Amino acid sequence: MVPYCLLLALLLPVLSTPFIFILGKRSYKLAALLLVLVCLADLALFLSVSPTIISGVSNKYVESYLWIPVLHSSLTLFMDGVSLSMAVITLTLVMAATVFSIDYMHAKEGLAEYFALLTLLTVGLVGVFITSNLMLFYFCWEMMLVPAYFIIGHWGYRDAYRAAFKFFIFTHAGAVFVLLGIGAIFLVTGSLDIFQAQSALLSVDEELVKWILISFTIGFAVKMAIVPVHMWLPDAHSEAPAPMSALLSGVIISAGAYAILRISLETVFPALMATEFASNFLHGMTIFGLLSAFFGSLISLVENDIKRIIAYSSIAHMGYVLFGLSMFPFREALTGAILHLVTHAVSKGLLFLTAGAVMKQLEIRDIREMGGLAGQMPITAVSSATAALSIAGIPPFACFISEFIMFTGAFKAIGMDGFYLAPTALMLVATVLSLAYSLRLFSYVFLGQPKHEKIMDVPLMMKISMLFLAATVIFLGIWPTQVIHLILSAIPA
Repeated sequence: MVPYCLLLALLLPVLSTPFIFILGKRSYKLAALLLVLVCLADLALFLSVSPTIISGVSNKYVESYLWIPVLHSSLTLFMDGVSLSMAVITLTLVMAATVFSIDYMHAKEGLAEYFALLTLLTVGLVGVFITSNLMLFYFCWEMMLVPAYFIIGHWGYRDAYRAAFKFFIFTHAGAVFVLLGIGAIFLVTGSLDIFQAQSALLSVDEELVKWILISFTIGFAVKMAIVPVHMWLPDAHSEAPAPMSALLSGVIISAGAYAILRISLETVFPALMATEFASNFLHGMTIFGLLSAFFGSLISLVENDIKRIIAYSSIAHMGYVLFGLSMFPFREALTGAILHLVTHAVSKGLLFLTAGAVMKQLEIRDIREMGGLAGQMPITAVSSATAALSIAGIPPFACFISEFIMFTGAFKAIGMDGFYLAPTALMLVATVLSLAYSLRLFSYVFLGQPKHEKIMDVPLMMKISMLFLAATVIFLGIWPTQVIHLILSAIPA
């Protein structure tokens, strides 16, 4: 294991950003290659700590550095099975998006800036998943926002800056609630470390802890795009360039779910576990999860814009995740919800890339004007079918196993709390809707008689990226054992 590996993994993309920008001025392909190498180096650093995580006493690897003594704040980086899973899938998607961008973005201007911003976005995402210091968490939380705004605005479609501004306003408003929660925790505990705050909050006034929990959860729910704070997502995801859409839907909204688990539920919620408010809070999460699942699915069934269909599907699947998290601390339900963050990330990332491939070749967005593309774009069709079947929850693709584990946990939760009976039944109905809109999307785009002549499949780098993610979707569906083992190591029995 490399000494200071987590610090190196965080600093490496930061220090690489100016070199990627300078190299991009000469050749954007070399800039993309350097970003891929940075991601591979980070992956190696993260995976080097996996033996410590799995076999260690605490199932956690921690690095702590003196940072801001006046705030009693250390720069603490940690990794357990959950954060390792999220970091690995994040870097996997960044690499796929980068390789896809080589051919997808080749006619665009300012690609040196594009790849530099993509690198900074990687810093923010990785930082959110590996820090236990709330101040550093907030820095990284905001660092996701700025690069994403410029990538959506400058390289997006149609009204890109309007969509980017909407994304900025909503997510920054959510960040205000997060900052209020951080400030309140420091005020009452004197600590900015989530593990120290968890024990300190046990002796804090319950009413104050309730408001801290609510503040954090609202802020994270905005990033997660849970109904009714979802309004930014359809525009941002549909107007962003396809590689950015893959990251937005794959890992940026997943960061909101991760934060709800790590901070709202694991740090703040234990102080309220014995109160009546605790069950009401979890039941409220269940209801909002249901609303999101049905809203996203029903809109996807009637929407005709190829990217907006996938965007609304992301709202639906975040509803599934929130439903799973609402059964805290049932181990099976949490395992399924966390695994679904991983499987949904790679499946939805792939689906957005295939949509971008179709839009690039046809230069249209309405699925009613498409059809018969399977014979003309076979690699894109196979990749899209893999992603769509996974999103639909069909075995042996990735999302099936995560949904299956989540519902297994739900049935166990019903035995302890009868409230979950009706929500579980309704959520099973929502999975049928997922199958319906996924099949509708694929059939409209790829089946039937061709409506356009002389359509070619996408260039090589886009094919490689899609096939890489398609293989990952199938692999996770057939053999998710290692990821599940990592997740279980982080969840108390």
